[in-house]
Amino acid sequence: MTTSHPDHGPDELCVVGQRMYQRALHEGQVARRDVDAAPCLIDMGLLAPAAGDPDRMEPAAPFIALQRLLWASEDRIADERRRGQRIADALEPLMRAGVHSAGTSTPMLRILSSKEQTSRAITDALAEARAETLTIQPYRPHLTRQPEVHAAALARDQAFLDRGARIRALYQHTVRHIGYTRDRYEQLTGDVEARTLDEVTERLIVIDRTVAFIPASADRSLALEVRHPALIAYFVNIFDRLWHLATPKHPQAVQQPTLNGITPRQRAIAALLIEGHTDTDIADRLGMNVRTARVHIAKLAATLGSESRAQLGYLIGQSGILDREG
Repeated sequence: MTTSHPDHGPDELCVVGQRMYQRALHEGQVARRDVDAAPCLIDMGLLAPAAGDPDRMEPAAPFIALQRLLWASEDRIADERRRGQRIADALEPLMRAGVHSAGTSTPMLRILSSKEQTSRAITDALAEARAETLTIQPYRPHLTRQPEVHAAALARDQAFLDRGARIRALYQHTVRHIGYTRDRYEQLTGDVEARTLDEVTERLIVIDRTVAFIPASADRSLALEVRHPALIAYFVNIFDRLWHLATPKHPQAVQQPTLNGITPRQRAIAALLIEGHTDTDIADRLGMNVRTARVHIAKLAATLGSESRAQLGYLIGQSGILDREG
């Protein structure tokens, strides 16, 4: 009596097939008619006709069978990757063209594929704007800062202010000591304000609460132009919350007080230290180079009387400096 073969995937070995394969390994062969109960053994290359006797089936060595199955699996994975790439290639032009809302020709989401294209899109949006620009600009010391780029941005922003619009900008506290930001706000005239925080989010520009620009890659080579009302409202809400927490920098700067010899910047570093961040992480998040971060860590350690990194974390916790309002 022939046992029906259970349904299973092409890469699976059913119980019937497993028992028959074990028997074939033990006995050296099995009758061809018995294999009808487990055709998966032939499909998977575990059994093959015996030389000179088509009524008998011989087993492949397990390690050979495994290698064959792995090759077949890798081929299928490669096929799926190629299929996925073909799909991505087909949709990529549509993504660059943008995702449109029903009944409109303006894309709600649009990929900007270069820094030059992003700059043009921002310039075009500002040229049409009349009310307000909200920006979050994290400082990155390692990024090259070209004077001509800043000059162009300054002229663009001044033209925007001259139309009666306003600019609100958020930075890390670090930029209070950076010359080009100080010069920028000394040159701009009109309704412009800047504030700072220990940390800010990634770059964000919201213009007239109708269009926003955010990074679409870690190196900022790609950007995303957003016109979806719900996303714009979300970005504005984030900005407003951070703005109310920030310390004024321009036009009237407010300096954070030093508490018991601990500067505001050292308090920010202390908070990140006890969270386990590396010196590199701390520098990146606070907008300073690693050397500067380590100088502040050393000063913090000296102030608290720490002789090691582990002891510094303990002393920060015991000092209560992170519990104070600064």
